[in-house]
Amino acid sequence: MTSEEILNLPMDDNDAKAATVRDYLKALLAELWQKDECFSGKRPFGNSGWKYDLYSALVLGKAVAGEVIEEDGYREIECNDTDAADKLIAEAIKALR
Repeated sequence: MTSEEILNLPMDDNDAKAATVRDYLKALLAELWQKDECFSGKRPFGNSGWKYDLYSALVLGKAVAGEVIEEDGYREIECNDTDAADKLIAEAIKALR
């Protein structure tokens, strides 16, 4: 999958309210810029699991291996290869325009 395709993957529900991976990364950078020294790398949008928002998009887009578990109206998405996911996101960040 190309970096452009990664950037265009739709996002599941997320605290940044981003529609695509591209929108999420833009929101993350905007948050960093606005918060400056007070930026929380652990909780940029108030949630410590923020990387998993991106991992979920990669799993749902079939860019990395993972599992979607749905039970009782609740959906959990597990990324089986976070190292590969991190590399894809790093490449996508470099490709941002």
